[in-house]
Amino acid sequence: MPKVLISDKMSPLAEEILATRGVEVEVATGLSPEELIAKIKSFDGLVVRSATKVTDEVLEAAERLKAVGRAGIGVDNIDIQGATQHGVVVMNTPSGNAITTAEHALAMLFALARQIPPADRSTQAGKWEKSRFMGVEVTGKTLGIIGCGNIGAIVAERAQGLKMRVIAYDPFLSPDRALDLGVEKVELDELLARADFISLHVPHTEQTAGMIDAEALKKTKPGVRIINCARGGLVVEADLRAAIESGHVAGAGFDVFSEEPARENVLFGLDQVVCTPHLGASTTEAQEKVAVQIAEQMADYLLTGAVTNALNMPSLSAEDAARLAPYMTLAQQLGSFAGQLTRTGLKQVRIEYEGHVAELNCRPLTQAALTGLLSPILDSVNMVNAPVLARERDIAVSEVKHDRDSDYQTLIRLTVTTERGPRCVAGSLFGGTKPRIVEVKGIPVEAELGPHMLYITNEDKPGLIGRLGSILADAQVNIATFHLGRAEPGGDAIALVHVDEPIAEDVLARITALPQIKQVVLLHF
Repeated sequence: MPKVLISDKMSPLAEEILATRGVEVEVATGLSPEELIAKIKSFDGLVVRSATKVTDEVLEAAERLKAVGRAGIGVDNIDIQGATQHGVVVMNTPSGNAITTAEHALAMLFALARQIPPADRSTQAGKWEKSRFMGVEVTGKTLGIIGCGNIGAIVAERAQGLKMRVIAYDPFLSPDRALDLGVEKVELDELLARADFISLHVPHTEQTAGMIDAEALKKTKPGVRIINCARGGLVVEADLRAAIESGHVAGAGFDVFSEEPARENVLFGLDQVVCTPHLGASTTEAQEKVAVQIAEQMADYLLTGAVTNALNMPSLSAEDAARLAPYMTLAQQLGSFAGQLTRTGLKQVRIEYEGHVAELNCRPLTQAALTGLLSPILDSVNMVNAPVLARERDIAVSEVKHDRDSDYQTLIRLTVTTERGPRCVAGSLFGGTKPRIVEVKGIPVEAELGPHMLYITNEDKPGLIGRLGSILADAQVNIATFHLGRAEPGGDAIALVHVDEPIAEDVLARITALPQIKQVVLLHF
C-alpha cells in the first residue's frame, strides 16, 4: 500500500479521499526542515501547500518518493529541477483557486476606491472623519489587467458587471479571445497611460520581475491605484512607495510581497496601501477544491500511474516514455527557444516532423513543444494543460509529418507566427540522444543549448567576435561554446553563445551597444 505524507494544513477532505482510495496517510504539519528530511524516507507521496519547502536535500533523503502534490497553483517552494533529477513527479492544481484569487483582487479594488481600511481604523478610534475619506466610484472607470489568463479573465468578467471599462495587456491574448472576453487588448504602455486601476495577474518570470518600476509608474495616469494579488516581485515596492508619497499614485492593494512572510516591507505604514498576508486562495471553498483535486491526482498516480497536471512529466505510458525521452527534450527546448524570443501575441504554431521522428507518436512531442513555448509567459504550464491554454488564446496549432528526405536522420521544425510575422527554429538529435539546434530563421547553425545562453542577431562584419569576447572577458564571464551562422557573407548573422554564469544587465547593455548588433536576448534552458 502506498504511503503519503501531508505536511501542511489543508482541508481534511484530502486525507479522507486518499484513505478511501486505499492509500495510507499520515498528517504531520509544522515540521522543521530537519524533521522533514528525517521523516520523508518512508513515504511514496508528499502533499504540501506553500509552507513546506521541498528542497534538493529533502528530495535526496526521500528514498521512496514518487510524487509531490501542491494543493494550489504556485510551486515556488518546490525544487522542480531537483525533483526531475530524482525522478519525482510534481503536480499542482492550477484551477482550484482561480475564482477565489480573482475575488480577492476585486475586494482590494473596492477597499482602495472607498478607503475602507483607514476609514475603519479612524471610526473605531472614535474620530468620525467623514470629510477625510472621500472615495471614488468604480463605475465608468478603466481597469487595466496585466495578464489575462484564468484569473485575469475572471476579474475582467466581474469588473464588466460593475460597469467598468476593461483593457488588457497579454502577449498571448489573441484578438478573438479578447473579443470573447469583452476586453480591449492594448500594449503595456497604453494600459499604463489609460487605466484608473491596474491589477496584475502574471507569473513571476524574468520577463515580469520588476515590470512595474519607476519608469513604468511615470507612464501611469495621476491617481492610479495598483493591485497585486499575483506574485511578489512584479512591482518594485520602493519605487511604488515613492510614487505614492509624491501623490502620483493614489493607492495600492498588495496580497503578495517580494519577501514572505512579510514581517517588514517598504509599503507598510502608508494609509494609501492595503496589505493582506497572501490570502488570495484563502477561502473555505478554494481550500476544499484544491485538497480534493490534489488527493485524487496523487491517488491516481500512485495506484494506477495516471498523471494529471504534472509540471515535469508528460502523460505517457511507461513504454513510450523511454523511447520518446530525447525527442521530448528536443521539442521542449525548441519551444522554449521560440517562447523566450516572443514579444507579441501568438497566432499560429506549426510543428513539422521529418525522418525517424515522423514514425513515432508525435502528440506528446507537440505538447512538449507547446509547454516550452508558453512557459516563459504563462504560469503553471505543463504537458496536460498547454494545448488547452493554446486553444483558450486562439493559437492555431498544427502538426505535420513529412515523408521526405532530410539532411538529418530526424528533424523537428517549429514555426511560430506572431503579429509581426513567422519565425522558425529547427533541431535534431546527434547520436540519437543529444538535442541540437540546427537552424534559426532559415540560417544554419549547430548548437547545444545550456543553462545560460546569449542569442545574438547581427550584421556579418569583421570584429564583432573579438569585441564580444572582450566584453565578456572584462566581466569575468567564461564562454563554454560559441556557435555562428549567417545567411550570406555580409548579410544577416546569428550567434548562440553558451556562458558559464548569468550575465549582468550592465554587461548585456554593453553588448547591445555594439554597432553591428541588432538584437541580444539572454536565454535559459
